[in-house]
Amino acid sequence: MASFDFSAEIKDLRSIYASIVAVSDLEGIKCALEDLSQQASAPELWDDPEHAQRVTSALSHKQAELNRLTSLASRIDDVEVMVELAQTEDESSAEDLLAEAEAECKELRKKLDELEVLVLLSGEYDQREAVVTIRSGAGGVDAADFAEMLLRMYLRWAEKNGYPTKVLDTSYAEEAGLKSVTFEVNAPYAFGRLSVEAGTHRLVRISPFDNQGRRQTSFAAVEVIPLIEQTDALEIPESEIKVDVFRSSGPGGQSVNTTDSAVRMTHIPTGIVVSMQNEKSQIQNRAAALRVLQSRLLMLHQEQEDAKKKELAGDIKASWGDQMRSYVLHPYQMVKDLRTGYEEGNTSSVLDGGLNRFIEEGIRWRASGRRVNEG
Repeated sequence: MASFDFSAEIKDLRSIYASIVAVSDLEGIKCALEDLSQQASAPELWDDPEHAQRVTSALSHKQAELNRLTSLASRIDDVEVMVELAQTEDESSAEDLLAEAEAECKELRKKLDELEVLVLLSGEYDQREAVVTIRSGAGGVDAADFAEMLLRMYLRWAEKNGYPTKVLDTSYAEEAGLKSVTFEVNAPYAFGRLSVEAGTHRLVRISPFDNQGRRQTSFAAVEVIPLIEQTDALEIPESEIKVDVFRSSGPGGQSVNTTDSAVRMTHIPTGIVVSMQNEKSQIQNRAAALRVLQSRLLMLHQEQEDAKKKELAGDIKASWGDQMRSYVLHPYQMVKDLRTGYEEGNTSSVLDGGLNRFIEEGIRWRASGRRVNEG
């Protein structure tokens, strides 16, 4: 245990913790907690169940945020006490204490790394829940199958992290896989985390649909938008919306609904189209479609504002490339993020939802780009 420098490690942990606290706005968190607690204790809170759910969820999240910050400080103090105590124990007991202290130091560093990433999520909509759409691209049936693989990957990622999800719309391809799918991830900071997943994903493998066993490259696009709240919902005049209704369908065109409950909503001025068919009634599908349409228009407005700012600043470089990640299953196994350079050889783990490191590296990469642009 002598090879592990506890003094330097504890000093470094305290330094990292101090830098996180400096940008975490502890007072702001406490004020938000007080305000949310008052709202949660209001007798009429559950008169509006949706509003009540948002308040209680926000309260739980803020409390967890404060607990994370305060508990880490206590844990660093405990490690220091453990190391000091080891100096007064016999050799056997001291070794056990130092082994425990070393393991705790490693766990604390991991927790601080996770918290550091969370602190970097400071964008205007980063705290929001997310709406994710996956569309198959070039590559025929392999691309449709790849879109379905990505859907499973993200749903497994959400499940592993304890984030509820809800599939809103599914468009099945003729032979296999998906043309497109839209789903919600209902957790705080889901948009901030998943927004770094937006872009074009590429798959290279031996095609299971090619009877000659040839290698195939296929593509799928991932779009991530924040779920809007009532306070920032855009008012869309009825005259600007075209609504078509149709019957929901399952794989291969199999009917799963005998009524015209599915809704296709088109925003006439922009041409944005949103389809919803996974709710039980036309009214529910219409409400879900309108919410997603409002979210997309909100992001379109922000993109237009950002484009104007870049034009005024003379910045003609795109901050995000089209192709952002490659999944190579043949002739070797590798998943590589082309922006951050981060890669993993265990493709099965990644496709089973092991995305946290990719997302964390993406958030750090994006934050470093923001700092350069602001500088």
